Amino acid sequence: MKFLVDAQLPRHLSELLGKAEHDSRHTLDLPEGNRTPDQEIVSVAEREGRIVVTKDADFVDSFLLGRRPPKLLLISTGNIGNRDLEALFIAHLGELTEALEENDFVELSPAHLRIRG
Repeated sequence: MKFLVDAQLPRHLSELLGKAEHDSRHTLDLPEGNRTPDQEIVSVAEREGRIVVTKDADFVDSFLLGRRPPKLLLISTGNIGNRDLEALFIAHLGELTEALEENDFVELSPAHLRIRG
């Protein structure tokens, strides 16, 4: 799978996906880095067939209104340490990738993995 990890998530999350043999980029890898506008993130995701991984509710609105980006993984953890986030992600990575193969919108929280669309 191909991922694009948004600015409010650590670069290490993108690296973790890469170690799990996924193609992953972080917004820091884009020309404007973490200042890349949401529209450009959506364009990159569409052009490269990437799933946007974000905590940003603006992407949820964009997805619900226009299916942009085409695939979305929403991280709903609130304030959580990077190590705890990575542990949560690792614990659910198999379920996440399986859910994203067949669905366009998946939400991960400490309590559950929810398929939203």
